[in-house]
Amino acid sequence: MLARVWSGSIVGIDAVKVGVEVDVSGGLPGIVILGLPDAAIQEAKERVKATLKNAGFAFPMRKIVINLTPADLRKEGPCFDLPISIGILAASEQVSACLLGDHIFLGEVSLDGSLRSVAGVLPIAATAQKMGITGLVVPADNAQEAAVVEGLAVYGFKNLSEVTHFLNHPGRYKPVQVDKTLETLHTTSLQTLDLKDVKGQTHARRALEIAAAGGHNLIFVGPPGSGKTMLARRLPGILPALSFSEALEVTRIHSVAGLLKNRGSLVRDRPFRSPHHSASGPSLVGGGSFPRPGEISLSHKGILFLDELTEFKRDVLEFLRQPLEDGYVTISRTKQSVMFPAQFTLVASTNPCPCGYYGDTIGQCTCSPRQREQYWAKLSGPLMDRIDLQVAVNRLKAEEITQQPTGESSASVRERVQQARDYASDRFKNEQNLSCNAQMQSRHLQKWCKLDDDSRNILEGAIRKLGLSARASDRILKVARTIADLALDDELKMHHIAEAIQYRTIDRMQ
Repeated sequence: MLARVWSGSIVGIDAVKVGVEVDVSGGLPGIVILGLPDAAIQEAKERVKATLKNAGFAFPMRKIVINLTPADLRKEGPCFDLPISIGILAASEQVSACLLGDHIFLGEVSLDGSLRSVAGVLPIAATAQKMGITGLVVPADNAQEAAVVEGLAVYGFKNLSEVTHFLNHPGRYKPVQVDKTLETLHTTSLQTLDLKDVKGQTHARRALEIAAAGGHNLIFVGPPGSGKTMLARRLPGILPALSFSEALEVTRIHSVAGLLKNRGSLVRDRPFRSPHHSASGPSLVGGGSFPRPGEISLSHKGILFLDELTEFKRDVLEFLRQPLEDGYVTISRTKQSVMFPAQFTLVASTNPCPCGYYGDTIGQCTCSPRQREQYWAKLSGPLMDRIDLQVAVNRLKAEEITQQPTGESSASVRERVQQARDYASDRFKNEQNLSCNAQMQSRHLQKWCKLDDDSRNILEGAIRKLGLSARASDRILKVARTIADLALDDELKMHHIAEAIQYRTIDRMQ
């Protein structure tokens, strides 16, 4: 007898519908799986056989042919265990096949019949809803994740026996419900690191506020112990909370990466990724024979923090240039090409020289000019052009170290950041795919960043003196626009441009 069960497979952060056709017929007992399965799917033959026996079902001792359609699409992962198990039971007439045509089944099975969570459930659920699929059957640990998709009945089960009982008696079960009003709340995890704990560093705190308000890339340069990392790790606490649509987009990426297992439903906080400086290029941008998102995509709508930036290999840092400009990264392989979103804010920190004390008021620099030149040569001009805010963080004075922290809290700064973002949103209301000033293009600058004669003269002088490129000058205008938004000014003024220029003074340090 032939049975067909529907499942799904991940391509990038999207999904495709996959048919699992199971034919049980006469012949020598055995299982054959067709349709470009990977090793995990091939191993499902023995895994499913033991599972069915231990769960109390009769495994048909006949020839079983399993075909995964479409045949030219490579399939991977253990998520096909459940549909293969259900297909065998339906083909051997041990469960009803009435619901198989309008439900999608996903899940890994254990040898005792229990269901284990799998990666990529949310994109598959979204695709199923667009295709008009009635319901989705998943392990209980994946149910909350999938249930955020509206218009799709999601059923979560703990073991195979519950799934078969659902197929035979569907009226006894109700789909999982999720309270979506809780999904966009700002959780306390971002507020554990508060700006009020930072002593001094008024200039750097101002740069953090501008970066948060406009989504601008930021680098801190200073001697060891000046507070660069401390400041950077407090940036997520002043960012606005994710909207529901943003949270859904971020969660899809994390779901594909397998980072949502046993974590509930949506990602509620803006991502903060901090890879070690030994990270490779593919680990940053993504890759693999079945492409998976890298650190820059996992930080989508959040922060990518590169501590000790100059310790990264130069060829690895060059991978960042295209995603910083375009907001996405394309991974090309021989048989497929996938695109991952990568709209992140780059925050970096580094010492001014190999020993760390060049320009310090106390420490004695032991580096030669040649060593400093080689040190900064790891950061190419095009990469530095893409960093809007370049801030020198000086060592704290003795009286600043001993005093009690009296800085402004993250909560009050976040209020101003949210106000500035709302102010910019009114300006962007007729623009698509534009949510912050850092994403503006040339046509937007011509429309919203008009300069008077005094402001133009200041900008032209900075371009000549600092040798700035056209890209760097555009980024000065974007930063100035954010500074004006924080002040709730409609027009750019000379002091907005002047403040923005002072954040471009570390394009090349030697």
